[in-house]
Amino acid sequence: MLTDTSKCRPSTLETAPAAEPPARRNHDDAPDTAVLFARLAELGDGPEREAVRDELVAAWLPMAHRIASRFRDRGESIEDLRQVAALGLVKAVDRFDPSRGAFESYAVPTITGEVKRHFRDRMWALRVPRRVQELRNRVRVARRELTQNPGAPEPTPADIATHTGLTEEEVRAGMEALESFSTLSLDAELSAGDEGYCLADTLGAADAAYDVVVDREAAKEGLRRLPERERAILYLRFFEGMTQSRIADRFGISQMHVSRLISRSCARVRDEALAERPARPTSGRRPA
Repeated sequence: MLTDTSKCRPSTLETAPAAEPPARRNHDDAPDTAVLFARLAELGDGPEREAVRDELVAAWLPMAHRIASRFRDRGESIEDLRQVAALGLVKAVDRFDPSRGAFESYAVPTITGEVKRHFRDRMWALRVPRRVQELRNRVRVARRELTQNPGAPEPTPADIATHTGLTEEEVRAGMEALESFSTLSLDAELSAGDEGYCLADTLGAADAAYDVVVDREAAKEGLRRLPERERAILYLRFFEGMTQSRIADRFGISQMHVSRLISRSCARVRDEALAERPARPTSGRRPA
C-alpha cells in the first residue's frame, strides 16, 4: 500500500531559508562618501584638504556628467557641458554641510543651476535680461503644448497668454526673444544666383551729406562777419568751383594772395564755429 509521504515531508515554505532583500547597488553616481565629507569638514586649508576634495570630486564626477548629458543637442558641445557641470560639482563639494543631509540632494540642483546659468549667460547671441529669457522659455513651452495635437493651429499671442497667465505684451516679448538666441551673419546670402546679395547689402549707412549741412550751418555766422571781398572769394572758390588763378584775375590780385586770403578766412570761420558750440567727433574731415 502506497503511503502519502507528502504529509511526512516538511513544507517547502517552512524549510527554505527566508529570502534576503536585494543588496543596494552601489552605483557610480551615488558613491558612499559620508566619511570623506566628514573628514573634509574637519580639515583646514592645506594639501591634505585639497587631496580629500579632489577625491570627492572624482567620486561624484560621473553624476555631474549624467546631468550634463540632459542638456545635449541644445547648441553646446557635450565636452563643454561636462566642464560646466564639473565646475558646479566643485562648488557643491566646497559648500556642502554634511549635517544637513545627503550630498546628492544638494549637488543635483547646484550642478543643474550651473549648467542653466551657462546657457543663460553664454549661449545667447544677443544679451537679453533674465526676465525676458524666462518669458521666452514659458512661451516656447506653451507653444509646444498648444500644438502637440495633430492639426492644431499656430497659437496666437492671446492663446498663449490665456494658457500661461501672462499678459499679451509679455508673450510678445517672449516671442521676440525666441529669435534672439542666435543671429544671422551679415554675410549670409539672401538670394541665390550669381547676382545674390547678402544681408549687409540691405543695411543703410550714415549719409555724409548730413555732416555737410551741419558744417554749413555752423559756418554761417562766421561767414557773415568776414569782409565782403573775402566772402566773395570763398563763394567763388567753394560754390562756383573757380580756380585761384581766375579769382585772382577777377579781383586784380596775385594767385598767391588769393591762396592766403582763402586760408586765413577758413581758419577764422572754423575757429569761430568751434568756439560757439561744443566739440563733436569728426569724421576725418575738417569743416570748411
